[in-house]
Amino acid sequence: MKWKHNLILIFLLLAGVVVGSLLASATAGMPFLGWLSYGGRVGISTQEPMLLDLAVLQVAFGFQLQINVAQIICIIAAICMYKGLANKL
Repeated sequence: MKWKHNLILIFLLLAGVVVGSLLASATAGMPFLGWLSYGGRVGISTQEPMLLDLAVLQVAFGFQLQINVAQIICIIAAICMYKGLANKL
């Protein structure tokens, strides 16, 4: 039963990220809702990844996380929805 709660939480969080990203893209050009698309990137650039050269093997590391205001709002809404659903299950 615990895995069911975890699966629902993961689904809601992923849905919140996707909906937030779509919302930010749709409102980027609107002057009164443009603040929803404000955000930043954190991590090691994927354009110039960190390179580990071991003479025989080269390994490149890169990870970048991009988040905006709309995604944060949608993630908070998803967590609130999960709390409501968890009590009913």
